Amino acid sequence: MDDSRETLGPNAFVTGFPIKHSRSPLIHGYWLKTLGLPGSYRAHEVAPDAFPDFIASLKDGSSDFIGGNVTIPHKELAFRLADKPDDLAHELGASNTLWLEDGLLHATNTDGRGFTANLDERHPGWDRHDTAVVFGAGGASRAIIQAVRDRGFKEIHVVNRTIERARELADRFGPRVRAHPVGALAEVMHGAGLFINTTSLGMDGEAAPSIDFAPLAADAVVTDIVYIPLKTPILRQAEEQGLSVVDGLGMLLHQAVPGFEKWFGKRPVVDAALRALIVADMEVH
Repeated sequence: MDDSRETLGPNAFVTGFPIKHSRSPLIHGYWLKTLGLPGSYRAHEVAPDAFPDFIASLKDGSSDFIGGNVTIPHKELAFRLADKPDDLAHELGASNTLWLEDGLLHATNTDGRGFTANLDERHPGWDRHDTAVVFGAGGASRAIIQAVRDRGFKEIHVVNRTIERARELADRFGPRVRAHPVGALAEVMHGAGLFINTTSLGMDGEAAPSIDFAPLAADAVVTDIVYIPLKTPILRQAEEQGLSVVDGLGMLLHQAVPGFEKWFGKRPVVDAALRALIVADMEVH
């Protein structure tokens, strides 16, 4: 017998390929325990060619899951296969959160909400300026640009090595988003109140380019969606130059909140104990 089906209460998942290093089970397991709720949340690896069948099993009820999280490389296909993706998912063309409701598979994307909630928690007032600079135009930047635009920033400058990728994002997210080559970085940083690294530069302690943050506003905030290490080379440079910095771990924690509430019926809190739990796991692994 599959003992996973013996769990009382709702069962949720995180799926990707690979998925074994995901910290989402730690996050949701912590909330289930601290809130005293029945149910489970577990990693469920699905290869790309098997993903449509996995979604079909959710829809027809042959799976024991009521919903879950989706990560690389399945986010775009999850959006396309869902019955009712919301407006956020439609604009992004990608979903990271699925749930069954009234017999239909709903989908949203919580990455942007996780990003803004992290900044709200760690540096209230981060959105007081009108101009933001987004460094990088890969897939991870989409939800960030959407969230910053929806927060009310009037100018969002996307700087990327391949300007065509940045132009695609400007076309997708509207006239407030502008595309630039890397050579224009210093110019577009002038007076900006928010700098966001959405690239993988500096991940796992790898080298990152030297950046002069002097053109930014004096009270600007620099943040990085990379969270291993917690203080990335880009954040370290910004801090050494006297700027406020916010690490990316909180984005991971806060993006998990809406899904948990959908699946288990209670809204969890991102607290210091949860953050400490994940930091300790990062130090081990």
